[in-house]
Amino acid sequence: MKIEFHGLTKHFEEGRRVLQSIDFADDVHSLAIIGPSGGGKSTLLRILGGLLIPSEGEVIVNGKTLPKEDGELQKYRKEIGFVFQQGGLFRHMNALDNITVPLVKVHGYSREQAEDRAMELLNRFGLKEDIYKKPAALSGGQQQRVSIARAIAANPKLLLLDEPTSALDPEYTTEVLDIVNELGKEGIDIVIVTHEMGFARHACEKVAFLCEGKLMEYGLSEKLFAHPETKQLKNFLGKLLEWEV
Repeated sequence: MKIEFHGLTKHFEEGRRVLQSIDFADDVHSLAIIGPSGGGKSTLLRILGGLLIPSEGEVIVNGKTLPKEDGELQKYRKEIGFVFQQGGLFRHMNALDNITVPLVKVHGYSREQAEDRAMELLNRFGLKEDIYKKPAALSGGQQQRVSIARAIAANPKLLLLDEPTSALDPEYTTEVLDIVNELGKEGIDIVIVTHEMGFARHACEKVAFLCEGKLMEYGLSEKLFAHPETKQLKNFLGKLLEWEV
């Protein structure tokens, strides 16, 4: 998927500038966005997903400029799968309904089609015994698997994940990242904000390093991790990898 940012800037009402004139253009299949907290990673992801409108500049996806009108943005968002830090599941719905209801209400599936698709994904992700459980009765890893199933149920053109493992224990982190890696191998285009450096390095083709609202480095994962060029990235990786086993 061809993604372009031209002079992309975002500031909020209090005047804080989160993204500063980012320019970028490349074909993206699996991209990890890394960087320190407050660097603009989640904001950039939300702009790409049509959830936030940039203050300046434009975003172009596959040759089409992202609209800024609500109606057109809603159409665009239907083509995007999004997984949030805490999953964003409907707390009053069980796992099956969390997937089927959006398919029916947003994507125009019949109830039967939606349930067939939901069951297919829940079985695939090892949740066959949990389809009637509400989020409160699921582990963190199970909740995120349901969230990923919901995000890909309508076969989106792009899957965006915003630190999907940030609140998970290590064993759940592994199972969620395994699923994301598997989806990437199957051909789904993925952009993920993550602090899991091993996943960014080995499972993602390319990496973007955001710091202080700027795109400071970008390139092939192995090259960027092996030969960071900026002082900021060297310091960032040094701190994260200090206690690596």
